[in-house]
Amino acid sequence: MNAVLEVSGLSVRFRQDGRVIEAVKGVSFTVGKGETVALVGESGSGKSVTALSTVSLLPDSAGVEGSIRYLGREMVGASEAELRRVRGNDISFIFQEPMTSLNPLHTIERQLGESLALHQGLTGDAARARIVELLEKVGIAEAESRLGAYPHQLSGGQRQRVMIAMALANGPELLIADEPTTALDVTIQAQILDLLAELKAREGLSLLFITHDLGIVRRIADRVCVMQGGEIVEQGPAAEIFANPQHAYTRKLLAAEPTGLPEPVPADAPEVVRTEGLRVWFPIQRGLMRRTVGHVKAVNDATLSVRAGETLGIVGESGSGKTTLALAILRLIGSEGPVVFMGRDLRGARGADLRALRRDMQVVFQDPFGSLSPRMTAEQIIAEGLGVHGLEPGRDRRAMVAEIMAEVGLNPDWMGRYPHEFSGGQRQRIAIARAMILRPRLVVLDEPTSALDMTVQVQIVDLLRALQRKWGLAYIFISHDLRVVKALSHRVIVMKAGDVVEAGASEAVFERPQNDYTRTLMAAAFGGVSA
Repeated sequence: MNAVLEVSGLSVRFRQDGRVIEAVKGVSFTVGKGETVALVGESGSGKSVTALSTVSLLPDSAGVEGSIRYLGREMVGASEAELRRVRGNDISFIFQEPMTSLNPLHTIERQLGESLALHQGLTGDAARARIVELLEKVGIAEAESRLGAYPHQLSGGQRQRVMIAMALANGPELLIADEPTTALDVTIQAQILDLLAELKAREGLSLLFITHDLGIVRRIADRVCVMQGGEIVEQGPAAEIFANPQHAYTRKLLAAEPTGLPEPVPADAPEVVRTEGLRVWFPIQRGLMRRTVGHVKAVNDATLSVRAGETLGIVGESGSGKTTLALAILRLIGSEGPVVFMGRDLRGARGADLRALRRDMQVVFQDPFGSLSPRMTAEQIIAEGLGVHGLEPGRDRRAMVAEIMAEVGLNPDWMGRYPHEFSGGQRQRIAIARAMILRPRLVVLDEPTSALDMTVQVQIVDLLRALQRKWGLAYIFISHDLRVVKALSHRVIVMKAGDVVEAGASEAVFERPQNDYTRTLMAAAFGGVSA
């Protein structure tokens, strides 16, 4: 097999604050013509740095040693002119988050057109025809009508398709995809993976795929390189790696999947929260007088209940109403229909009356870095709720913070550190500690594991189980990762376009889904109806 990319003895070092950090250490691998090679590992393993090194996209502080040959041409030390010819032309990138990769101020046509003008000299009608062709190739319906759209006017899946179209614009030989499906729903993820496989076969592409999700690797990779601490600790054909992993770290990654089932809910467990026909409709207002001409039906007649010690999983694609439903239960947005919390209908609660109830209703968000103030220490973040709701009589604030940090698996000696000094998993533990220090009755968990590595996901799932068991917590768990939902949830509701299309015991919904949409979700997540 002819090699498109040959990496040999690659080492990358960064100078930071007078220190030398070794990000990549002696990495060697090849990508053959028409082959898919997966770089697998946790955050900080060196995957993305390795990929960015291929066309010298690293900052000036990086020192690169070794050899990177593209079709026999040496890229390490190549001139800027040579690198410009290769970047986006012969080697193209697809990044994880299209919303940060696309310019929010430019239309899709303009952004695709820039690449065509730069590399092919195409402008005007010729460029427009090529852009429409590219958008159709990546599966965007009514492509011509989307040319004037801005990134925020497209769904997550559509934005990622635009990124793929940009990567394909100049007919590359090698496509480097850096976590291109991490932020997407399972059904959209499956569509993007199918699209990449189809394009690879049709266009004769080679693919370097970077991910921490071994389920994706199993599905698309020909060969696998497992990275840990900047080194490749194991590589070989995908089938062999999965069937007979040799390295302990590879075995750890393969075992890093939430498993088991939640403990049964006691028969006498009291009901914590209940809704009946909950509705959240946002008015569509037009004209000078802002008359209501219709409604966006974000949540339509949702009925549910959660008992102490029970987890209700809410699943569905982006825009299905999952988070809106949770915010309505927490009384953070307006809604119609009763929300009964601890036997009290919250519709009449206002001001200080409602604030007093909030101690018992807490939330943990998806992005632990975005939800933590970078200017506050871990102690200040965790203790913030105590300042709002008042300390327990006779308790010392610092002692309470130390206690909850130990309970969620954090060293209390770290309470003086700031969020950027913690890993992603540690930041999520801080967010959980902030919610748990108030000893709430209900915790809403909104995608709390989606931004984390697989091994860290397992740790967070185990932590949430332990806290629920100890304190009898009621959880509302929102996620598009159905494997995590299955491991945590006693019951599940499935939402689509604001409607609850299926609800029932977790085992029944996962093993015997009744609704076609639920079956589609299960097939996308598990490769079939049954998990």
